[in-house]
Amino acid sequence: MRDGAVHPGAWWLWALGLGVAATRTTNPLLLALLVAVSAYVVTARRPHAPWSRSYDAFVKLALAVIAIRLLFTVVFGSGVPGTRVLLTLPEVPLPDWAQGIRLGGAVTAEGLAYGLYQAMKLAALLICVGAANALANPSRLLKAVPGALYETGVAVVVALTFAPHLIADVRRLRAARRLRGRPDKGVRGLLQVGLPVLEGALERSVALAAAMDARGYGRTALVPAAVRRTTAALTLGGLLGVCAGTYGTLTAEGGTYGMPVLLAGLAAALAGLRLGGRRSLRTRYRPDRWTARSVLVAVSGAAAAALLALAGARDPAALNPSVVPFSAPGLPLWPAAAVLLGLLPAFVTPAPDRPASSEEAS
Repeated sequence: MRDGAVHPGAWWLWALGLGVAATRTTNPLLLALLVAVSAYVVTARRPHAPWSRSYDAFVKLALAVIAIRLLFTVVFGSGVPGTRVLLTLPEVPLPDWAQGIRLGGAVTAEGLAYGLYQAMKLAALLICVGAANALANPSRLLKAVPGALYETGVAVVVALTFAPHLIADVRRLRAARRLRGRPDKGVRGLLQVGLPVLEGALERSVALAAAMDARGYGRTALVPAAVRRTTAALTLGGLLGVCAGTYGTLTAEGGTYGMPVLLAGLAAALAGLRLGGRRSLRTRYRPDRWTARSVLVAVSGAAAAALLALAGARDPAALNPSVVPFSAPGLPLWPAAAVLLGLLPAFVTPAPDRPASSEEAS
């Protein structure tokens, strides 16, 4: 880890904070601002590595989610009553057992607005996850996983790196086909590119399995039975406490017990993970440190999520504009300022190293 580099967990906490903020609102202006903030930070601080190119794929997936949701709203309706009819499609009569479902019929502005708002919320969440994939080094993230969760962390990191490697393989193969004068678009090009991509994925899987076996993956230490039972009790109890505390903090009835139960559950889960780490025989070479920059990155995302949650409790109409009756959404000022806190990593973190050009290399 070079001096000034940001801890990969900080990037994930920043992105998850923006994602939580996206779940607290259906205001399309705030959601668009969240997407713009994540895109600016990714553009300014994305490293030059193959795994960092997955952000574009997540953006395309988010656009596909919006298009599919609007298509379903037009064809099947949204269940939202509306008076502003935009167009009327031929309606297919359905049997009595399909009550509540329609196929075709009137398409209203209120229904389209509701479908668009919900689709934009999911799209913003996907783009925030894509930002974390593009900024956090997966191999460094694996080094920061606690020993008790090492096997789970390996599975998660391998799954997260699948998309970047797949995208890099597709780009490489399409460029090679263009150089040979062969088609790289359409169904035919997709089919001829798909087999080499699958072959490359299988080769990486075999190489990864051999490397993990050579490094003694899965080897555990012998610990007393009492320690194992204590670890299981603390971890399970802590996770249950986290779930109960989170539910309490999100509901009005649990305002008195939610936060204490959440903190107690976190403490118990961390203690269980600490004890469980004794079974994992692993060492860390140059472990990543939480520097002041890493803390600022994580805090900026958490602050945006907390302020959006507070704004939703105080003025829910500003964060969730009405669709029945339909009203044009406005941009609330201090929730928008809270979202702009997510830009902090673009100014407090170092710029990525530029790849050496061919002239410099020579």
